[in-house]
Amino acid sequence: MRKLLKYALYDILKSRFALIYTVFLALVAISTYQVTEDMSKVSLSLMNILIMIVPLISAVFATTHFYNNLEFIELMLAQPVRRSQVFFSQLLAVVCMLSLSIILGFGLPMVLWGADSSLIMLLVVGIILSAVFTGFAFLASVLTRDKAKAIGISLALWIFFSLVYDGLVLYIIYTFADYPLEKATLAMVMLNPVDLGRILMLLQLDISALMGYTGAFFKQFFSGNLGTILAIGTLAIWILVPNYAAMSVFKKRDF
Repeated sequence: MRKLLKYALYDILKSRFALIYTVFLALVAISTYQVTEDMSKVSLSLMNILIMIVPLISAVFATTHFYNNLEFIELMLAQPVRRSQVFFSQLLAVVCMLSLSIILGFGLPMVLWGADSSLIMLLVVGIILSAVFTGFAFLASVLTRDKAKAIGISLALWIFFSLVYDGLVLYIIYTFADYPLEKATLAMVMLNPVDLGRILMLLQLDISALMGYTGAFFKQFFSGNLGTILAIGTLAIWILVPNYAAMSVFKKRDF
């Protein structure tokens, strides 16, 4: 497992994508710090970029990486190595690279210009979303042999969770505005890791009013220990479920 992970990480670093991704995030963070010294505004600006860019990059890169290493994966499966080890070595390599890029790209400017709790939460949310959408990408990759189709599925999931889902939630809220929808809206938020990460960030910034009329309810619920535990647990489930499903399909797939 360790040797497989080491080789997978080396292969990713050799592609130079990690360096380009890290430099891009660093330039974005530095530019944001140059515009304003208000940490709340810095956090809000970086959050808007992270919520859109990180899931997209994670989904596309993870799918591309899987297919680029398909020959190596098939070679390892012909060896006396468990399929779960081959799968997790590739998965962990991608997640580690994406997480390290976020930590270095956003973290180093934070060390130089300063950071608060909201910026620390920004790093955590970025790492979690990277793991979630890497799982989606691997699941799409093991479900089909067509690389273009797998990328299309990954992009469709990104579009749905980042753009379409919010529109559906707003439509439901508008349609049933005469009914108390706080708890129902909370349940719908739990079904979207992007929204859940965004809300955790906004609550750190203490600007829950930006979330609409349910903002006060979210602030009351998530600010407590129970809300924090539930939010973290839900995000953990979002990491585990697609990755476990992808591994299950990978074990049964005939390469």
